[in-house]
This record gives sequence, C-alpha cells and structure tokens, in this order.
Amino acid sequence: MTERLSDTPAGVARAVALLVAGELVAFGTETVYGLGADATNIKAVGRVFEAKGRPHFNPLICHYPDAAAAFADVEASDLARALATAFWPGPLTLVLRRRVTCKVALLAGAGLDTLAVRVTAHPTAQALLRAAGRAIAAPSANRSGQVSPTTAAHVLDGLDGRIAAVLDSGACRVGVESTVLDLSEARPFLLRPGGATREAIEAVVGPVGRGLTPAAAEVTRSLRSPGLLVSHYAPNLPVRLNACDVGRDEALLAFGAPLSGAGAIYQLSASRDLAEAASRLFEGLRSLDRENFRGIAAMAIPQAGLGAAINDRLERASAPR
Repeated sequence: MTERLSDTPAGVARAVALLVAGELVAFGTETVYGLGADATNIKAVGRVFEAKGRPHFNPLICHYPDAAAAFADVEASDLARALATAFWPGPLTLVLRRRVTCKVALLAGAGLDTLAVRVTAHPTAQALLRAAGRAIAAPSANRSGQVSPTTAAHVLDGLDGRIAAVLDSGACRVGVESTVLDLSEARPFLLRPGGATREAIEAVVGPVGRGLTPAAAEVTRSLRSPGLLVSHYAPNLPVRLNACDVGRDEALLAFGAPLSGAGAIYQLSASRDLAEAASRLFEGLRSLDRENFRGIAAMAIPQAGLGAAINDRLERASAPR
C-alpha cells in the first residue's frame, strides 16, 4: 500500500527519508506530479522504469532546488544561464552536456552524454529538493504512455502499491509538462512544447529550432528528452482531433461553446483561456475515458502560446497504439 503523505514539514521529511533510502515518492510540481527517485542511486532509478513500465532508452528529467545545483551536474552555456535567469524556477527543462563530475546515474539519462535538468517552482517540491540535497529524477507519476497525473488521486489510480508514497501537494497549477529545450548543440532546439511558451523563450534567446513531427522526433531526437514517444499521454479510448461534430456515443473535450450531441462533455475553458485549458487537459481526458463511449472528440485548440503544448499532448494521445 502506498503512503499518502500530507503537504506538511512532517510529510516532506518522511518523503525525503524514503527517497534517501532508495524508495520511490511521487510529488506535485506546478506542471504535473513527478515520480521521484534519488538520481544518484542507480537501483532507485531502475525502480522508476519498473514502476512505470517505461522503456530504458527514454531519459528522465532531473530536478534541482536552484540553478547552481543543476549547473553543478551539467555544462551551462551563456544561453542556459540566460534562460535559467528568465524561467527558473518554472516549467522549463534544459538538455545540456553532463559534466565529468556529474553524480547522476547514467541510467537516468539513458546512457547519453546529456542530461535534462529543471528547477521547479512548486514550494513543496522546492522544500523536498533542498532537504534531499541531491538531484531527484522525476518523470510523470503514471504508467508509461498513459495520461499524466495532476492530483495525488491520479497518481494512486495508476501506481498504488507500486511506489512507497505520494506527497499530496494539491492540484497542479500549469497542468501540462515542462517545455524541453535542447541546448546541447550549436542551435537551441525545442524538443517538447510545454508550460513555458516558445514565444517567451525566443524573447530571451532568439529563434529556436522546431517543427519535428512526433514520428521524426522519436527517430532523431527522442533519446535527448522524455515525452517524445509517438503514442503518449493516452487514455484508453481513441481520441479524434479538431472535431466539428460529435456523436451521442462520443465524449466531447470542449474548448469554448461546446458542440451539440455529445454523450458527455468536459469543458477545458468556456472562455477559451489557454492557461485554464492546459491546467484541465489531463483531468478532462481522464474523466471522459469511460467504457460506454466509443471515443473522445476534441475540439480545435489555437496553436499560439500554451496551445502548442495542448495540441502536442492531444496529438500524441490520438496516435495509433
């Protein structure tokens, strides 16, 4: 049975003790819940892959309390430092070359010479990371390929009995995973859209490479970043994108005025607010994923800003299994 720890100093202390002992502990961030393990402990990192059923070639994001701690493990370029100043703590992950002195287990980075690093803004996660005193590897706290969790209850739905504890940090504010930017080559490349928008990033560092299809990303760059498998973030029901109509035997993921005729409706944002829609996306997919429907019809989402991250997750959710 997985412990459900309260968002208190005592709960954080218990979570840290379990992590240091090599156990797995899920905790909330501003994006989604992460499944934490001591990144310097190869056995603990291995348990993450086992608990999630995750392919070992798919690297993990390592979390740190601040930029100084992160850059002790990776080689920080001028661009990396500028982005850290602008976005950390926050929903941005940077892929950088590992330092020779990096103590993170190679398995956490899928054996590569790069590492994905992030500084989360969630106060409970910050307290956990500072008390742990080491990098914590933390992919989303769900079974691999399934819908990401934004509450402690979501974590328990998929991982109860498979992990030691979940630190209940409330509902996640952003609701989609962090943006992943590859800085390991000469030109920055956007691997995964997320909580930090491309427009905001380019305001700091100028144009970034982008535009790989999910299939191409999986072939050419997937080893650099998590979240790039073609079929990912997927409910059990098939997902139909850019729906202009909906059947009685379908559930509708609505954005703005809902289409008529659906068997059930989950409203992402009646006012068409992209931040609200992002924060509600995974909850919506979970709530509509019922056996009495033949599928989920998703209304069109604008591509600008956080819409890019929402559409990326929906495209992967709709991919062939």
